[in-house]
Amino acid sequence: MAGVTWKNFYFRLFEGSIRSPQVVQFLKHLLRHIKGRVLVIWDGLRSHRSRLVNQFVTSTTGRLQLEFLPAYAPELNPVEYLWGYWKQHELPNFCPKDFSELSYHARRALRRMRRRPTLVTAFWKQAELF
Repeated sequence: MAGVTWKNFYFRLFEGSIRSPQVVQFLKHLLRHIKGRVLVIWDGLRSHRSRLVNQFVTSTTGRLQLEFLPAYAPELNPVEYLWGYWKQHELPNFCPKDFSELSYHARRALRRMRRRPTLVTAFWKQAELF
């Protein structure tokens, strides 16, 4: 799971499908690293709209606000460009033996990408084209 700001991005890797508890864990991660109010704009994934996530957002007393992208509009989501770049340029043809090997190499690649602010800006510019 990832979130992109204007100049940086935050990520958490989870084994298996992303469900409501992982979404809440990621939102807590964001709130620890980003000061002040946080606006999250995301797609309509079922776990994004779950009761558990809504309860957590309510518990932040306005610090966390959610907005949803239109249905079937991945081209508007800069995170989709982050994952696309990551798969095509950082880990092409990589076939890990298990999740721990994938996690190790994925984290290293994502940290390399994070040190390139022009790359992060490009994810936003790509989404703006649509």
